[in-house]
Amino acid sequence: MLRLSVTVSVEAARKAIRAAGLRSTRSRVAVLQLVSTAGKPVSHADVADRLVPQGFDKSTLYRCLVELADAGILVRLDAGDHAWRFELRDEEHAAGDHPHFVCVDCGQVSCLPDIEVKVALSKGSKATLGDVTEVFLKGRCKACLG
Repeated sequence: MLRLSVTVSVEAARKAIRAAGLRSTRSRVAVLQLVSTAGKPVSHADVADRLVPQGFDKSTLYRCLVELADAGILVRLDAGDHAWRFELRDEEHAAGDHPHFVCVDCGQVSCLPDIEVKVALSKGSKATLGDVTEVFLKGRCKACLG
C-alpha cells in the first residue's frame, strides 16, 4: 500500500529548507515538492525524469537530494540495489521507520505503513541483535505477477 502523498507548498518548502540551515534554491524547492507528492520512495532517476525536462540539471538534483537528506528533511533508503531512494521525513518516520516492499523484478519500492514487523529471537538463542533501522520485504509486485 502506498502512503498518501503530502503536497508541500512552495512557501512551506522554503521554510523547511531554511529551518534546516540551507539556502532555499529553486532546485531544492522543486525536489522537495516532487518527493513530497510521490507517495513512495523515489530514486535520483525518478526525480531527474520529472525535473530535467523542466530545465533542472541532473547533477544538481542529485546534490539536492543528498543535502535534503543530510539536513533531515528527507529520509534516504538503501534497498540493497545500489540506488538510494528518498522520501519525506514526516510523522511516520519521526516516530519510527515503517517497512518497505521491494519488487525483485521491476525494482519498485513502496511503503508499507500499515504493516508492523516484529523481530524476535527463538527461545534459547544466543544471537545478539543490534538496533534494526530498516526492514525491506522482497517479492513480486502485483504488476509483475499479472
